[in-house]
Amino acid sequence: MNERILISGASIAGLTLAHWLARRGFRPTVVERAPGLRTGGNGVDVRDDAVAVVEGMGIMPQVRALATDVHGMKFVDAADRAVARIDIRDPGSVEIMRGDLVTLLRGVTDVEILFGDAVRGLEQDERGVTVAFRHAPARRFDLVVGADGMHSGLRRLVFGPEERFVRHKDHYFAFADAGSALGEDRWMTMFNTPGKMAGIYRSGNHPQAKAYFIFRSAPLDYDHRDVAAHKRLISDAFAERTAWRTGDLLDAALADPEFYFDALAQVRMDSWSAGRVALVGDAAWCASPASGAGAELALVGAYRLAGELAAAGGDHRLAFPRYDAAHRPLVGRKQRIGLNVRLMVPRTEGGRCVRDALARLPLMKMRGAA
Repeated sequence: MNERILISGASIAGLTLAHWLARRGFRPTVVERAPGLRTGGNGVDVRDDAVAVVEGMGIMPQVRALATDVHGMKFVDAADRAVARIDIRDPGSVEIMRGDLVTLLRGVTDVEILFGDAVRGLEQDERGVTVAFRHAPARRFDLVVGADGMHSGLRRLVFGPEERFVRHKDHYFAFADAGSALGEDRWMTMFNTPGKMAGIYRSGNHPQAKAYFIFRSAPLDYDHRDVAAHKRLISDAFAERTAWRTGDLLDAALADPEFYFDALAQVRMDSWSAGRVALVGDAAWCASPASGAGAELALVGAYRLAGELAAAGGDHRLAFPRYDAAHRPLVGRKQRIGLNVRLMVPRTEGGRCVRDALARLPLMKMRGAA
């Protein structure tokens, strides 16, 4: 029952869902707007129940081998002197670059993927869904799942405009490649001015450093696909290039063709399904990068959705509500991100001083200035 399932988005959630659906006898097809796998991105954590999901896919040894081996966060002053360090190592969690994880997931997911295409429209009826693509001929599927991120086109088609579900969290962020000589190996080095953060991320297992930027702002009016506009926004926000190493980071980031910019935002929905269509991953519940839980939620949520469909014999009328009820409590916990944002981006100079003082306390696995 309902064997033919279209998944929009070759994301962590999309590929994980395709893998487990295929394992359970379904026939998934993935459509991805990009011409190939999106292999960029920052470090993501595989932790708690997500570890069991990845182990079940047989790729946990490779995940551990590709771990970023980052020890923690280091806060510095304008002279690049460390004022505090936070050790974030967790023996129950493995951080891996998003692109590495996506590549591993693709390697164990033998399904049809339509690259360079997207869903243009769909019509549901009692027996299935007719899907119109931007390029490929229209096809019939039994079910459709959106795994196409916070700005999900499928969610817009089925559930309504983005502004109904995306909640701005007062910040914007960007990351891109940085000079490999910048920053301390195995640490994320962060420099703050009120309401802003510029940082360098140095994996212990990857030669390429990453530049990070976060700034506080009310909602801005821009096209989320216009990279040139994104670069102007970051350049304007960090116009004081002489502070710390901000100028070097900006030069490297703005030259990176995979420069990424977006709002720090969350997706809040009362239901993740409508008829024969469901959502998974950031399209359904984006907790924002500040949560540190994007990959965990995607892996566990996709596994649960596939499992509920299998347990219900493919009956989406049973499976979709059960998936929603099982996964929503975890999403609710992970969307509580207030402390993380205040830690990384204090609003005031006084807030930064308090943060640095707290970071030197041993109570929270924190170490004093180097």
